[in-house]
Amino acid sequence: MDIASARPLIEHFLRETPGVGLAYHELDTLEIYAAVVDGLQRDEAPADVLLSPAMDLQVKLANDGYVRQYQPSRADALPKWSQWRNEVFGFSFEPAVVVYNKNALDEDDVPTTRDELRRLLLDREEMLYGRVATYDIERSGLGFLFLTQDAERSEEIWQLVGALGNSSVRLYTNTAAMLDLISSERFVLGYNLLGSYAMSRAEDDENLGIMFSRDYTLAMVRTAVLPRNSLEPELANQFLEFLLSPGGQQTLASSAGLYALDPDVSGTFTAANLGRLAPSIVPIRMSPALMVYLDRAKRQKVLGKWQSALNSQ
Repeated sequence: MDIASARPLIEHFLRETPGVGLAYHELDTLEIYAAVVDGLQRDEAPADVLLSPAMDLQVKLANDGYVRQYQPSRADALPKWSQWRNEVFGFSFEPAVVVYNKNALDEDDVPTTRDELRRLLLDREEMLYGRVATYDIERSGLGFLFLTQDAERSEEIWQLVGALGNSSVRLYTNTAAMLDLISSERFVLGYNLLGSYAMSRAEDDENLGIMFSRDYTLAMVRTAVLPRNSLEPELANQFLEFLLSPGGQQTLASSAGLYALDPDVSGTFTAANLGRLAPSIVPIRMSPALMVYLDRAKRQKVLGKWQSALNSQ
């Protein structure tokens, strides 16, 4: 969660918790996972609360015994599929979208499905070559999650990856960098970018257009877990309670610019508004099935298929 989105939440929490300080460290999802595993193996406490959009990695931390259980007071107010075993707690919703530069791409050419995107990449190769971006699934846990969830829904995703490779796709580990490049027109479009960041940016940036795919729009859940060896477990519990509280969810939906899970909050970034923008929304549900592709052999198979598809043209 970028510091710009985290700051309103942190400031709200600190107003309600006098005398407490909070240190926020922004890391890539794979770094968060490694910090917990390495820290607990050395009997060190890397953090009191871990926030991550890489649901599969968070579920694996819980499954492998690295986090502790907790029963939030408002657990029943949020979707059952966004929580797992009183150990992994979803607190916001995040759609994966296509972002494009309105000046570089005519409105009639904007794809509305993955197949249309694939055909655009092949038909407009000269214009798009080296000007398309997506997540680097080898370095980004979130990118890996999105790609494997795409593959769960259709084997044809590998044809799209091949078309991305044909366009000499550029690979990144965060949405903010890709948005900067698309806005400046150095890039024309990006695939599977974080929707709330793109929506917030597009409010003030007329160069950015956003496409919610009509075939399906994946939506992951940002999650919180509580490491087993936290130095401040009571304060960690308080912060989690705040994230799930009506006040915390309202801050998410307004000043933080992230889609809240609580159906009763109001504002731009609500589940109801997201449903209107993306009728074909497909939530990634919290379950042990998320860990399937974290098996070393299966992960290597996916990475091998990714590289083969990217280099197939």
